[in-house]
Amino acid sequence: MDALTYPEGMRFRHWLLIIVAAVGWGTGGIATRAAFGEGVGAWTMVAVRTSIAALLVLAVLVVQRAELPSRQVVGYGVVQAVFNLTIPYILFTFAYDNASAGFVGLLAALIPLSTAVFANFMLQDEPLTKAKLLALFIAFTGVAALLLSGDSGLAEGGRPFVAVGLGLTAVISIGYAGTFAKRHAGQYDPIMLTGLQFGLSAVVLVVAMLAIEGVPVDVTAKGWGLMVFMSVSATFMPFLLFFWLLQYISVTDASLIGYLVPFVALIGGILILGEQLQSGIVVGGILVFTGMVLADRAGRKAAEAASHTANDVA
Repeated sequence: MDALTYPEGMRFRHWLLIIVAAVGWGTGGIATRAAFGEGVGAWTMVAVRTSIAALLVLAVLVVQRAELPSRQVVGYGVVQAVFNLTIPYILFTFAYDNASAGFVGLLAALIPLSTAVFANFMLQDEPLTKAKLLALFIAFTGVAALLLSGDSGLAEGGRPFVAVGLGLTAVISIGYAGTFAKRHAGQYDPIMLTGLQFGLSAVVLVVAMLAIEGVPVDVTAKGWGLMVFMSVSATFMPFLLFFWLLQYISVTDASLIGYLVPFVALIGGILILGEQLQSGIVVGGILVFTGMVLADRAGRKAAEAASHTANDVA
């Protein structure tokens, strides 16, 4: 069923889940910067939060008495583990060490546009139109504004060029993974795919943590609390909601979570962490948001046109 034909009750539910997932991912950036302040290492952070999330999903699967996944679904899990979690989590975590939560949140807002580019080549019903290309250009003009301003949202120690390089690479990786998941939607159980993603990533990240930072014995109670929060609210919950949404709405619609993440990260970073709303972030943010709105509008017009064409043929 096309997203445009959902009953209003279902449409409201989807938007509600999109908001909940966005709040989870948005607060994850704030918690990441707070955990750095508690002396938690970057590798420890991604390994612990992924491992706890994997255990949570495993508990759900045990309660449901889920069957073992097929080899095909395991393959899907490998793709998601690499491109939707391991690479982005590592890169975004290090990006948060070089710029504010709001700054990195603006980069995460480019995920819907990255997804739209991959969807053009991987999905038959989500072409990249001229309007979307214009939106992409405007959004990346916003990234250029961030770089030219030199603002990072931090009073000192920020490195915006490093943060942008890490963040954009993560955005590209997530765009591919989301489109891949949508292409195979209906061929996997969302909870199982989430579990495979977390479990496979946890193995790699724990090994990397032990090799690079060692056993986390000096982490404070607050540091552990922040990592548990990230595991539940910013990892387990939003990923599960995202994969569930992909069963019912388009990948472009599901990636609209990226609209809300930067606002959550920006406002939370200012109120909780005392981060700065600098002029470069304001200008860049306006351009990035404008690009997202234009891309969303173009996508919905294309979907409406396709729906009308299908109805005419019928």
